[in-house]
Amino acid sequence: MYEAQINAYFDDPARRTQLVEAISRLARIRSVREDPQPGMPFGPGPAAALAEGLKLAEELGFTTHNYDNYVGAADLNDQETALHILCHLDVVGEGTGWTVTQPYEPKEVDGMLYGRGTDDDKGPVAAVLLAMQAVRELGVPLKRNVRLLMGTDEESGSSDLAYYYAREPYAPYTFSPDGEFPVINIEKGSYKPVFTQSWPEETALPRVKELHGGFRINVLPPEAECLLVGLSAEHVQSCCDAVATETGVRFEVRVEGDDLRVLCHGKGAHASTPEEGNNAITALLQLLCALPLADTPSTAALHSLNALFPHGDTAGHALGIAQSDEISGPLTLAFSLLEVTSTGLKGQFDSRVPICANESNCKAVAEASFARQGFAVQGEMDAPHHTPADTPLVQVLLKCYEQYSGRKGECLAIGGGTYVHDIPGGVAFGCAMPGFNGNMHGADEHTCIADQLTAAKIFAQAIIDLCA
Repeated sequence: MYEAQINAYFDDPARRTQLVEAISRLARIRSVREDPQPGMPFGPGPAAALAEGLKLAEELGFTTHNYDNYVGAADLNDQETALHILCHLDVVGEGTGWTVTQPYEPKEVDGMLYGRGTDDDKGPVAAVLLAMQAVRELGVPLKRNVRLLMGTDEESGSSDLAYYYAREPYAPYTFSPDGEFPVINIEKGSYKPVFTQSWPEETALPRVKELHGGFRINVLPPEAECLLVGLSAEHVQSCCDAVATETGVRFEVRVEGDDLRVLCHGKGAHASTPEEGNNAITALLQLLCALPLADTPSTAALHSLNALFPHGDTAGHALGIAQSDEISGPLTLAFSLLEVTSTGLKGQFDSRVPICANESNCKAVAEASFARQGFAVQGEMDAPHHTPADTPLVQVLLKCYEQYSGRKGECLAIGGGTYVHDIPGGVAFGCAMPGFNGNMHGADEHTCIADQLTAAKIFAQAIIDLCA
């Protein structure tokens, strides 16, 4: 029921204009997590985005509630809530390499809307709001409520949802358009340990004085840089050229007094799909291991890291934890963060582990590999998330997807942790269509406007089927 009405509603050109403007209003806000301020647990950016999201919902006539700038809620009606739809308004840092537009200046080109957050997850927020508006304006009688939850800390651990669900109950049904269609019912677990090593202050030449790589644990680093002393620019440039040819990254060498600054430009990607990027940290390590550095503890540590994380190894083979299963697929690994100073280093990798991974065949093996190279390591494993495919929620969502997309519905397993990873019975549902790559977390992030409108149709039908 209501398919013809829903199609006619969203095929109105006014809906497209409304969608683009709503996404753009949210995407203009730099909602990257920063240090907390009074009343702003994740800094001013996420709080500003939440205020704008709630304003959008109120303009559409929905009842809203702000949970202390952790989460904002928008209710379609005052009935008992049957469905939670989880979206987030925080975004990862903008990084570099944008070509179509500036990160927070949304721009439409050839049916795509570019800007940080347009795909993850501000576009979905707008699509859900329009779906709720459609259900109300079409006069569909509902027996229960749908509540849109707009969070502000998904990219840094989802402490926003922990805050909300410590105060409110789970809904019978929950989905999040924080992934892709059809339905993501399996999300891998994760293992993201921190490893360290220290040494006395060094003076031998040539050596690495400092190194900085990566900016967020769940982003494959597009950039890394180091400061060298005791080497000629000509020699370093020659090695850079050779390693660039081998790895596909780009190096810059800058003279800064007696030092050389080497910048490595790779390609960012989401940490759950590291094979789609080009890791600047591991490429820089490969370069440093090709240079004639002094025999010092720092040099030995860099060689050890290069052995444990060779460039291009996104499965954990060198670390000894590579594994796979038929249900959830292979383990993936992204060496995301590294800081080296004159007296030590600290690093962290992000691995998404399949259902078959456990403490003994993953965590213990990695810890042993680090110990053999003289590193201390700390970190626990997080369990995978699995909602069976035969649950009523999954079956309804698959039907709605097939109804409006014209494609076959199926369940997917992914390495990324979506917003429902810790929600009992929850699944990820949209907004990206199969095969679409919006360059989430990378430069020139974008969303397909037509796909977002189709998603809104699907969500409207899902709301009707689950709440009417």
